[in-house]
Parts: sequence; C-alpha cells; structure tokens
Amino acid sequence: ALPEKKMIFKGLTANKEDMNNLMLTPLIHYPLPGGSALITFEEAKVAQRIIEMREHMVQLSCEELEELDQCRVRVQAVPVEILLPSALEIRLTQSSRSILVSDLPSLDISKEALLDKLELFFSKTKNGGSEVENREFLEDSDQVVLTFTQDGVAEPLIEKGRIQVPIGKGKYEIKISPCMSGDISNLQLQPSRCPRTVLLLGIPDVLSEESMRDVLEIHFQKASRGGGEVDALAYVPAGRTGVAVFAEDTG
Repeated sequence: ALPEKKMIFKGLTANKEDMNNLMLTPLIHYPLPGGSALITFEEAKVAQRIIEMREHMVQLSCEELEELDQCRVRVQAVPVEILLPSALEIRLTQSSRSILVSDLPSLDISKEALLDKLELFFSKTKNGGSEVENREFLEDSDQVVLTFTQDGVAEPLIEKGRIQVPIGKGKYEIKISPCMSGDISNLQLQPSRCPRTVLLLGIPDVLSEESMRDVLEIHFQKASRGGGEVDALAYVPAGRTGVAVFAEDTG
C-alpha cells in the first residue's frame, strides 16, 4: 500500500515521444530491528562474500568489558532485499471547474493577500471568471489552484493562456493552465537485492553504540576475515528500532 501524498510534476518535455514517460527515482524506507546493523561496502563482491559466509565471530576488546579482556559474539549476515517499482501507470483527468495559475510575481505580500487578489480578479465576469469556490497554494510550489462554482468557466480562461492581473500598484502577466489530477491505476513491484549492503543480525547489547559501531567496522574491513573497505555502517542497539533510507546507487 502506498501512503497518500500530494505530488507536483513540473518540467519541460523536449520530445513528444517522452510525454508519456515517467522516470522514477527510488527512495526506500527500510525498517531495522534492534540488535542489527547495516554495512555497505565499496565493492559488491565483498558484500557477496560476507553473505556467503553467513555467520561471523566478531572479537570484542574494549575497556567497557570489565570482567573479560576479550570476548566474541556471533552475528549473522543476510542479504538486503527491497521492493522496487518496475512499472507505474497514472490515470490523468482534467478538472472542469479548476485552473492552475503560475508565473506569479514575487511581491512583498503574504500568500493569503495574494490569494485574495487572485480571487477578487477571477470572480468578476468581465475578466472571464465567476464565483470562486476554493483557492489554494500547491505544496512546495509557487502555483495556485482556483476552483469555480460553475462549469464552463475554466476552459475559456485556459484557452487564453496568459492574462494581465492588477496586483497592488502594478499589472502582472500570469499563466493559466489546465488543472490535472492523477490516480495510480497500475503499480508493479519487483524484489531487488542491494549489491553492496549487508544486514547483520543478532548483535547483543554489550557495548555502547559508538564502541559497537567501531568494533563492527574494524572486523568487517579486514581482508583476512573476508571483508573489505567499508563505505557506511549503521547500528541499532537491542531494544530500539531504526529506519534506513536507500537511494539509487549512482556509483
């Protein structure tokens, strides 16, 4: 299930062939249980070797361990598999009562005051408008959606494309576009294994968080134990939970 989220698609299309294509950049949130660690190596072959070895005896040597100078803990290495979107289809519909207003001027007035000015202008029939039912700024955008109470008002305004609107002491040309809304009609996911990242399980809570992180990194970067150069390491102590965020590997 996907969480509901408002999204704004913006940009320019250079080729008509690209108009129906949508590029997805994955940003996966992966829950981590207590007593686990994620370790990312610089080379995928090292991660594969660590997974094939499965169990690892990690030697602990720290001032925090009073009774024993040295002891070992057994941890298990497993692959990290995440679900990535392989296909996504969005069904778009154009609103018959709403318009998208953009290219708004940067003025020293509040957003609410700017919305009042736009509503006042577009509610007048002489300007091609009608009574405005709703107005709102789109999140993370300088664009406004105006919704009229009547059908048939939006289309003539959209056909104009641009219109001069008086705001304060000046007149500013703004852009009017169709207001499109989309629903995901098809989403396909496929499992994918992270090539350079390994999940370590069964880590006991015997050291402080920083000390355990150092011990794990020292152990797994040694070639004599099947390891290699460590790119990143995250550790979650027992009794706590964490979330790792996986981005697209561009390396």
